[in-house]
Amino acid sequence: MIVEFRCDIDRPRFWMSRPALSDEFSTQIAWTETGTAPLAGLDALFELERILLRKGVTCFADTLKDAGRKPRRTDRKPDVVVDFTSASRDPLCRAPLYLRPLYNGAAGEDAALAAILAGDLPVIEIVKEPDGAVLNRGLPSSEVAVGLSGSLDTVIARTMTLLRKVLSGKSGTLPPMTYQPGPVVRRPVSYVLGGVAHSIMMEIYRLCCYAPHWHVGWRYTDDAGVWKSGNLSGPRWQTISDPRHRFYADPFPVTWKGKTCVFFEDLDHRVGKGIISAVEFDGVGPKGEVFPVLEEPWHLSYPFLIEHDGDLWMIPESSQRRDVALYKCVRFPDRWERHSTLLSGFELSDATITRHNGMNYLFGAWRDGAGGYSDTLAIFYAKDLLGPWLPHASNPIIVDRTSARPAGNFVTIDGKLWRPVQNCTDGYGAALGLAEIVELTPTTFRQIIRHSIRPGPLWPGRKLHTLNRCGRLEVIDGTRIQPKFAFPLSRDRSVRNSPRATQEIVQTLSDALDVQHGGPFL
Repeated sequence: MIVEFRCDIDRPRFWMSRPALSDEFSTQIAWTETGTAPLAGLDALFELERILLRKGVTCFADTLKDAGRKPRRTDRKPDVVVDFTSASRDPLCRAPLYLRPLYNGAAGEDAALAAILAGDLPVIEIVKEPDGAVLNRGLPSSEVAVGLSGSLDTVIARTMTLLRKVLSGKSGTLPPMTYQPGPVVRRPVSYVLGGVAHSIMMEIYRLCCYAPHWHVGWRYTDDAGVWKSGNLSGPRWQTISDPRHRFYADPFPVTWKGKTCVFFEDLDHRVGKGIISAVEFDGVGPKGEVFPVLEEPWHLSYPFLIEHDGDLWMIPESSQRRDVALYKCVRFPDRWERHSTLLSGFELSDATITRHNGMNYLFGAWRDGAGGYSDTLAIFYAKDLLGPWLPHASNPIIVDRTSARPAGNFVTIDGKLWRPVQNCTDGYGAALGLAEIVELTPTTFRQIIRHSIRPGPLWPGRKLHTLNRCGRLEVIDGTRIQPKFAFPLSRDRSVRNSPRATQEIVQTLSDALDVQHGGPFL
């Protein structure tokens, strides 16, 4: 299949030199003059961000130099034209399929930049012309977007994700998304300079605090807890005590061999790598000390647990290795051995399995090569836990930062299948959603978000991204401000070592970061 990208000659971007489609497509570029000038000074601002914010790393949004802008259009008649410009359709084009990406309902790079400058990433739609049918839609996440160029880079990456699915002929349910076109509230210069200032403030914050610092909450409840109320009300949440320099996240409780333990990610801020640790519970609360159970040379997190054929298994996240590995418990709770690799070649986060209508389904957040880590859902299925695992016919299922990434175990309530999801609208791990799965087969999927849960008075903190349960024990996690030390504010020892004084200083700085970022950042 020959795919022709129609691109604005006055807005040449690095991605145009190497369109990120699969090997089954042959691509060519048709440079087009739109007659509209790009935003003044934009290339200089992108170069400033590349040097100061991205440490010299190239991204899709960087300017393509003149040497790379030579016409690449050939005499080959394209099967598909993808028009990235804001110009009218070429009347001489006779391609069987003509597609145009839209950003908050408008075409062209400037439309994407307008949404970013207004404070958010745009809803991306792939539209068929001339009938205007929406073939795919997505909402990207911004956790890896650095500055204006980084945000545009993320938008380009997810545009390619959506395009690949359309060009592959895969069907799927369009996630319902709305956008409110609004005026640009910031100029590019102020946006970029604000990003540089935020980066400096973030460095200062990290000198003072461990960030982000997650902690695990727990409680015993006799009813269905969060799944019944749709919120965090009920018995008071307590926390598992953690050292100042280590955080705990992604709690998974299980009862096995007469013991109840909570497994979780245990990350040492000084090293920057996570291991899996656990603590035993005795019906009243944590019993004894936290102890390590699994460590690898690479980062581990999200220790999903599953029983199968009389054994207990774990699938910790190891997305850095681009695989999904299965570990078998050979001595509960502290000895685990790698058994097999379920999937390889995928940067898949938070793998979570459920059994539904006689089939195993594995859900995970798929990065798809670039862009955010939390906006794209992939599903795989198998008859047996050990595989073979096959990709769902509609992969990637959805691109939606509000409901793609898993947040814990599936549950069945009154015969209906539910899953907790991460809502990353305000940043990675900012909130939870409770999604009812109304359709799930190897070829179809549809879910509906019924409840949204955010931190608040009942669970003080800044984020919330895991929900699990075992019997009466319910667990969640969240973040808090964690100073590295007490500030020497005066010669008065009581003030110098005052945790409250320390908290007030870092809270002021953190609030400033929130304002700069437009939402809870840490």
